[in-house]
Amino acid sequence: MTPSRTMIFTNAEASGELVPPGQRTALTGCPWHDVKAMLKEVGLRPTRQRMALGWILFAKGDRHVTAEMLYEEATKAKVPVSLATVYNALHQFTDVGLLRQVAVDGSKTYFDTNSTQHHHFFVEGENALLDIPDTDVVVGKTPVPPEGYEIARIDVVVRLRRKGR
Repeated sequence: MTPSRTMIFTNAEASGELVPPGQRTALTGCPWHDVKAMLKEVGLRPTRQRMALGWILFAKGDRHVTAEMLYEEATKAKVPVSLATVYNALHQFTDVGLLRQVAVDGSKTYFDTNSTQHHHFFVEGENALLDIPDTDVVVGKTPVPPEGYEIARIDVVVRLRRKGR
């Protein structure tokens, strides 16, 4: 059985503002309806392709996917999309705060459906990401950003490998 979760998004969260829980819009539990509501809430038109990709992404709870993984899932589900469309949708979803982009190295980028502040373990050799709660990582002194900039977020990726390798 796949664990489910309630996802709550608002335009303010997409822009990085904190929204008190009482002011958030709860979703219904119907994945198709909820994806449509999520897209409208953040100002994206719910096209057939965005709806289908959103349903594949968000119906399974928190997960980490690459564009290639999502393209493969869409192909298996007989969703007619190109890899370029998948990349475009993932970047659009990221831009409005529905996803977080996690760069593991120069050649691997994952998209995380859990957009809350947290960090990641990366399991080398398995290409798997695992969440680390934000409270489990203490970041020391952060640098002062250059004039006119502010720190958007700090991402910590801890690389793991199985013992004995």
